[in-house]
Amino acid sequence: MKLAIGCCIAALFLMKVEAYAQAIKNKSSNKVKSKVVRQKSLSISIGGGQSLELVQVDGGSFDMGSSSGGNDEKPIHRVTLSSYAIMKYEVTQDQWQAVMGSNPSVHKGCGSCPVGMVSWEDTQEFIQKVRSLTGVEMRLPTEAEWEYAARGGQQSRGYTYSGSSNVSEVAWNVRNSDSQTHLIGQKAPNELGIYDMSGNAWEWCGDYWFGDYSSLPSTNPLGSSVGSSRVIRGGSWTSDAVRCRSTYRGFATPSDRYDDLGFRLVVLFP
Repeated sequence: MKLAIGCCIAALFLMKVEAYAQAIKNKSSNKVKSKVVRQKSLSISIGGGQSLELVQVDGGSFDMGSSSGGNDEKPIHRVTLSSYAIMKYEVTQDQWQAVMGSNPSVHKGCGSCPVGMVSWEDTQEFIQKVRSLTGVEMRLPTEAEWEYAARGGQQSRGYTYSGSSNVSEVAWNVRNSDSQTHLIGQKAPNELGIYDMSGNAWEWCGDYWFGDYSSLPSTNPLGSSVGSSRVIRGGSWTSDAVRCRSTYRGFATPSDRYDDLGFRLVVLFP
């Protein structure tokens, strides 16, 4: 790796933001049918007393990549994205346990820590089960969606890391982690109120790894259609500051499992 219920969906609103996505149940069927309506925050119940908290990322255009990073972060290119919602925190051990019935993490006994030891393939099974439980279409973020959210979307202040240019303010990394994962949401959030996009756990993206960027502008890019590895982003509690940058890119094979590699999910608007 290179050095990333049931039948009820409740929309919960944060006090500091206006409404964002609420799940609407179709009562004519025993199965929950949901559509996403724009709101500022969304809480999706997945059973076992667990919910997935998401925040809105307003669509827009940004310059993806970095001129000062590695060659695979170049060239900087213009990307335009539609609006979506992304999880406020990384998927936790308790959330994985509620859906999958087990906890594969090395650092057990920390239910609100990011789940680890999950492959890209494992995340797809989790997603399918969440879809079945909730009726909500969720998936891994694309690499572009991940970077845009990490950089603060339209609220970006141009920080090096997700929410600050001081890595220790926003990221559990090799210098402050005591060689272990930590509770989600303990460091400062970024401009959108999203936590731990730098450090704590690497995060799977949906894209195949394809190396250096194209210089051409793109809209809602999905990455390469073929490949043997998948993109990971964000760095982890084992990473140095360089790997925690919002533009840093890594990759792993879809079957790889590491104790510092997890994920978060996105919901798209219809």
